[in-house]
Amino acid sequence: MRLQVRGLARAGLQPVSFEVAAGDCLAVQGPSGSGKTLLLRALADLDPHQGEVAVDGAACSAVPAPEWRRQVAYVPAESGWWAERVGAHFRDWPAAAALLGALHLAAQADWPVARLSTGERQRLALIRALLLQPRVLLLDEPTAALDGETTAAVERLIAERLQAGTTAVGVTHDPAQSRRIARRCLFIENGHARLDAP
Repeated sequence: MRLQVRGLARAGLQPVSFEVAAGDCLAVQGPSGSGKTLLLRALADLDPHQGEVAVDGAACSAVPAPEWRRQVAYVPAESGWWAERVGAHFRDWPAAAALLGALHLAAQADWPVARLSTGERQRLALIRALLLQPRVLLLDEPTAALDGETTAAVERLIAERLQAGTTAVGVTHDPAQSRRIARRCLFIENGHARLDAP
């Protein structure tokens, strides 16, 4: 079993337990403010929490934080950009550039970040996470700012990574997307979670 979660809880999120196998995606749905992002941030060990999270049997508490966040890559709804130029955010720009076409992007390394649209930033942040070759990918509404065709391109790339053995947990407000990308869904409302079919 790839991702094991036991009694994970934090402020705003009641204890939740679930497992996600290698190559599977768990969709996360619920009203705005229900605790979906809180869950992802706890899984990534970005905020204080109780309970335990393990990847391939290795507990988060036993793994140095930088290594955990490489193995469990979090792509927030609003990604961070700390340098003026796009290329400065990638250790290997040629490897990133090889993925641009698959996500309908034409970005160049010397482009200013300020030039990017919200959707372009979302897709570049996804590429940045994929280049880490994580075991688990945490996606917070990765297609919220995208049109239908580009959403399909993102879903195809995620599906390819799942087929290669990556595990994913993805927040979406779209029930149809949940059914397309996942076999199970975790519904969260007022900090309480339940597992169901998407």
